[in-house]
Parts: sequence; structure tokens; C-alpha cells
Amino acid sequence: MTTMDDDGHRLRELGADDIDVLQRFFEANPEYFLTVNGEGPGPDEARNEFADLPPAGMPYRAMWLLGFFDRGGALIGVATIVGDFLQPHVWHVGLFIVASALHGSGVAHALYRRLERWMVEQGARWLRLGVVQGSVKAECFWLRCGYAQVRERGPLAMGKKTNRLRVMAKPLAGGTIDEYLQLVERDRPSAP
Repeated sequence: MTTMDDDGHRLRELGADDIDVLQRFFEANPEYFLTVNGEGPGPDEARNEFADLPPAGMPYRAMWLLGFFDRGGALIGVATIVGDFLQPHVWHVGLFIVASALHGSGVAHALYRRLERWMVEQGARWLRLGVVQGSVKAECFWLRCGYAQVRERGPLAMGKKTNRLRVMAKPLAGGTIDEYLQLVERDRPSAP
């Protein structure tokens, strides 16, 4: 799968041949790891990203590790997406990192819009994600992208840190948060 946008950004699925370039990307852009884990990416971070599957008991149809490339072929962003997660048509954004040098330029929003279109083309009707509470830039980004908090989770051990997560959802195709919460019991504010 490879797609190109009018602005020249290319989106394609990453594979085992991309582990080295992904590792270099993580090391050159450690902000996410420092914020979430309290430490930079480990030496096997890219390899581990390919092996990081949803927990047992959480059904899903497919998982993709996607890369965004600029006109010159440089990796400028990464996303991990889980399709039909927990319920059909519910898609999970597990990771979304854009090169730190591009923060504030509008590129992250352009890449996310492309990613969202791709998810819709694949059948997504509701989107969900978890953002670390207190990660102000990420929280603001997801709110501007149309996500709303549905509940909090935690505390959760993540690397050297213990975090609380804001679980956020976004209905698509005329859906509502109430409909989403009827489908995904786990994300109801009252769920354990």
C-alpha cells in the first residue's frame, strides 16, 4: 500500500526492511518517548514496535505500521493503526509521531488528515486513541483533530514513568459519541 497526496507526502506500510530507518527516525525524534516513558527510545525500539500487538482478549482485524515520507524520500512521520479494534468499524491510533523539526508547521495536521482519510477508506466509522495526560501539545493536537475525551485510565507504568491516559474518541460518518460508547463498553466512563 502506497499513496501520494497533492502536497507530495507519501504514505506507505512499513515492513521488516524499514527497521533501521524507523530506528533512526525514533532516535532523531525522541520527544514522544521522553514525554511518555521518561527516557529516549531504546536500541530495539523500532523492532519492538513491529511486535507490539494489542493484549490478548482485545480482538482486532489487522494492524499496520505506516510511514509518511516527504518528496525526497525521508521518513517524516509514523503511525501505528489497529483496524476493527474491539468492535467492527472502530479503529485505534496507537502511535502518531511527526518529526520534531516539523512541529508547529501544519505538517502534522496534514499528515493526520491523510491518515484519517485512509482509515475511512478502509471502513473506519469511529476512531479512538489514548493520550498521556499532561502532554499538553498532544492533548491540544487531538482536540483540534476533533477527538473528545470519553474516560481516563491509569495509573499505568510506561517506561520510567507512571501516567494517566485520556481515552479519546472521534465519531465519523454521522456517528455520535453515545453510539460509540454503546459499542465499546470498555471506554464508558463508568467501566472498570
